[in-house]
Amino acid sequence: MKDAMTKSDLQLTLRPAADRGMANFGWLQSAHSFSFGNYYDPDFMGFGNLRVINDDKVAGGRGFPNHPHKNAEIFSYVTKGALEHRDSMGNGSVVGEGGIQYMSAGRGVTHSEFNPSDTEDMQFHQIWLMPSVANTEPAYDTRDLTTEDKDGKLKLFLSADGRDGSMVTQADASVYAATLSGEQRIDYDQNPIRKGWVQVIKGSLTVNGIQLTKGDGLAIEGGGALTFAQGDDAEFLLFDLAA
Repeated sequence: MKDAMTKSDLQLTLRPAADRGMANFGWLQSAHSFSFGNYYDPDFMGFGNLRVINDDKVAGGRGFPNHPHKNAEIFSYVTKGALEHRDSMGNGSVVGEGGIQYMSAGRGVTHSEFNPSDTEDMQFHQIWLMPSVANTEPAYDTRDLTTEDKDGKLKLFLSADGRDGSMVTQADASVYAATLSGEQRIDYDQNPIRKGWVQVIKGSLTVNGIQLTKGDGLAIEGGGALTFAQGDDAEFLLFDLAA
């Protein structure tokens, strides 16, 4: 990560998009914010209970065949095309752009993920959080976020307590999505006993004056006021994480 920048009691550390681990398998192109697969960096094993952020592009008709997971809270945030999911719990769904699919692997589950289009690429971010309790009952859920849901505001879609209609996760985390453009501004109070992470999905914005562009991450430690501003067709995720 780049050198930390501070404002009040906050420590903000940039994780530039260009520094991520890259993988190209032809049908799959992926950028890893943290160590994953063949990309390993002991300095980037995760942040708090956030373990994986993979920015994936999947060719038409391709995908991830049936494989197991255990004790991981996994969600996919679809940004282009659609993602088809099937699992050993009997779930099957197709989530389109703006949608989110969530799976709590618990004591164990197998699933597959595919691009249902034969001709068009699809893109999504796959994110793993570590659960607070191991070996729980596996679960699956989806949400579709509208443009209005996240226009100039933080939309909570995943939380430990299911508040505001969000999906319930076994991780001690709350996850928000937002878009930002023009004069829009979002203010957020970072809890000093928590950690935070910002992941830019597209466009650009500033966080407390720090410029972020597509693929950048920002680690947040300490407490204080965060200001999201100067959005240029920006879309981002904000994670409130256990320290």
